[in-house]
Amino acid sequence: MSKDKTARLNRLLNNGRCLDIALDHGVCNEPSFLDGLEDMPSVMERLLAAGPDAIQLNYGQSDLLQDRPGRDKPALVMRIDMGNPYNATRHRVMWAVLQNEHDPVLPAVQQDAACVVVNLFMLPDEPDLFRQCVQNIARVRADCDRYGMPLMIEPLVMQAPSAGSRYSVDGDAEKIVTLVRLARDMGADIIKADPTTDPADFHRVVQAARCPVLVRGGGREDLQQVFARSRVLMDEGAVGMVYGRNVYQHGNPSAVVDALMAMIHRGASAKEAWDIYESGGAK
Repeated sequence: MSKDKTARLNRLLNNGRCLDIALDHGVCNEPSFLDGLEDMPSVMERLLAAGPDAIQLNYGQSDLLQDRPGRDKPALVMRIDMGNPYNATRHRVMWAVLQNEHDPVLPAVQQDAACVVVNLFMLPDEPDLFRQCVQNIARVRADCDRYGMPLMIEPLVMQAPSAGSRYSVDGDAEKIVTLVRLARDMGADIIKADPTTDPADFHRVVQAARCPVLVRGGGREDLQQVFARSRVLMDEGAVGMVYGRNVYQHGNPSAVVDALMAMIHRGASAKEAWDIYESGGAK
């Protein structure tokens, strides 16, 4: 790994750990994902006050973080691709493209991002979508090496939607491990992986990655369940979490961030995290 990548990773991973709050849902073109994100400047102010390690944004919203003066702010993780698998209706053609086709990593360099993130979709009967993701990764990996930018790959194994539903996470450990291994072999510096159905199997994902692994949060759930699962996943070797809707769709995002930061950085139990949340986020 180049010296430049190490410097950026050190900015992202606080003592090797990270809570990354994902606010990059605008490029999914899915209205339900925007609940709680209508007023982005207000959302950003609340999260900056909460103090996670990183905030994940697209280029068009990155100014809300990077135009803020001072050094004491979360690192920027920039999403540089987009696709259509998140919609409730299955599309006739599935696609995944880079947001900036000419020089996809340059906007992240210009905005002083600590990392870029791209998807690796594995959907049933969608080989062309998978091929597009592989091509995207091959393209940006070369640019990441050139610019000294860490590459986060998000391997997503999904189940086919039933009538009236969208694609959902397939937590099969064998499938996740296989796709994570592919992501690592293509040059991932960081992996953002879905949890396995049995969280106790997640150590296999960590072993396959051979680089820092952050766990993807997904849709909003009961917070006590989120904390309980997160504790097991951390114990299985994850170095942190990437949560979005489980934070910004709650009435007190700061309290959720404080609870998760306590788990990730101070080894808090699920119960201790819940107590922090219920107390309003007192650190």
